[in-house]
Amino acid sequence: MSKPPPGLRTGTLGTADIAFFVISAAAPLTVMAGVAPIAIMLGGIGAPAGYLLAGITLAIFAVGFTAMSRHVPGGGAFYAYITRGLGRPVGIGAALLALVGYLGMATGIYGLLGSATVETAHALWGLDLPWLPVSLIGLLLVWYGGFRSIDFGAKLLGVLLIAETGILLLLAAGVLIDGGADGLGLDSFAPGNVLVPGTVGVLAVAFAAFTGFESTVIYRREARDPGRTVTRATYAAVAFLGTFYAFVVWAVIQAFGDEAVVKAAADDPAGLFFSAITTYVGAWAADLMHILIVTSVLASLLAFHNAINRYGLALAEEGVLPRALGRVHPRHRSPYLAGVAQTVLGAAVVLGFGLAGADPYAQLLLWVNTPGMIGLMALMLLTAIAVPCYFRTVRHGEGRLRTVVAPVTAAVLLAVAIYLIASRVELFTGASPLVNTVLLSLVPIVFAIGVGLALRLRHSRPEVYARFAADPEADDTAGFEPDDTDPDPDPDPDKRSEPCPQPTPS
Repeated sequence: MSKPPPGLRTGTLGTADIAFFVISAAAPLTVMAGVAPIAIMLGGIGAPAGYLLAGITLAIFAVGFTAMSRHVPGGGAFYAYITRGLGRPVGIGAALLALVGYLGMATGIYGLLGSATVETAHALWGLDLPWLPVSLIGLLLVWYGGFRSIDFGAKLLGVLLIAETGILLLLAAGVLIDGGADGLGLDSFAPGNVLVPGTVGVLAVAFAAFTGFESTVIYRREARDPGRTVTRATYAAVAFLGTFYAFVVWAVIQAFGDEAVVKAAADDPAGLFFSAITTYVGAWAADLMHILIVTSVLASLLAFHNAINRYGLALAEEGVLPRALGRVHPRHRSPYLAGVAQTVLGAAVVLGFGLAGADPYAQLLLWVNTPGMIGLMALMLLTAIAVPCYFRTVRHGEGRLRTVVAPVTAAVLLAVAIYLIASRVELFTGASPLVNTVLLSLVPIVFAIGVGLALRLRHSRPEVYARFAADPEADDTAGFEPDDTDPDPDPDPDKRSEPCPQPTPS
């Protein structure tokens, strides 16, 4: 009898491991040193509150999101949840949007890797390096990290994450010990400084800083005690990012003083954090921060690379992508062919931008990342809508707070957040109105193509369509008793007479 093909390494990741993947994808040091000065320019000293508000919104989303994760097994995450709540056409559209969104985020960050490395080499050693070879070398390093076992990646990301958060905490400690420029105060959280027109722009920037936090559920099959580990990791990631971002931005404001910080951010946004850490810690710390920004970007790339590999694996197992992408390495237990395909695609895009003479930051990063970021937020919105729809049709032991109140509230808040980002998209791209229109249009276009693919599959490959987002196997739902008042434990998502309208008939 032949052996079954190898699968992912189960029971490997704990709460901290998954949280490392999620927080690393957000790249806290890069987000703070590279983007937080823009938030200060827009919102003034009330900028820290914007990060707290974004974190609260995503924590509310996580309530329904994690409740559903305990009832829907598998590695498809968003698209599986959306399929169960809103039907297969919407679910397959979401699957394509998720794959393209994550690919956009990861590929664009290779431009940031190139530009950050070039700036670091020039600042520390006076070297003028070309960015394109740096980005291509980064592609190979990230491929290797994803090729190795998932526990190898978790350990590596843990080390890199501790280093990048450590340098920011060192900066904050220096400011606190010294007392800041004008003494320490909490004016950043006063309503009069938070409720200003510029807060709209801060919220747009702040939501972008959490990108990738939702990928906790992608690692469900590799988690220890997934019913609890995934939930804990999600809340831990959101709580850490929200409070950490707000604390660090507040500390930098104290470093310059309420009256001077906005001008300092406007005069030299790229150097704001380096100037602060030089003053309060020392020039050696600024040099170390330059190096850790590069490792922060590498950590973010590895986290996204692993997430994309698992989305590719899930879609290959569904039969939507070629079966070869679902192969798992017999030794490392990683979806290695999905990693190869992702690396080849990334290299093609990076080479294309490089040969066209594009700027690695202003064009490769910002133009490719922006639709990816908005696409992932659209997936969160669809998931929030799907949660109450799903729980109205299955037996469960969850309360109304988790299944109705929180997801509906999150849907409203996420819709507002998407509008804020879309209305201020020039903050992220620095591009012309025409380019911005094209970038924003990519999200609904990709989703529509996915829905079209679903309708085609329903007629041409009905067996693939019928098993899309089905339970791969019995999963751990211990601790959740069914509600015997609901006679149907998990109906076919295309055969529900209620509760939510389907965008396309099935």
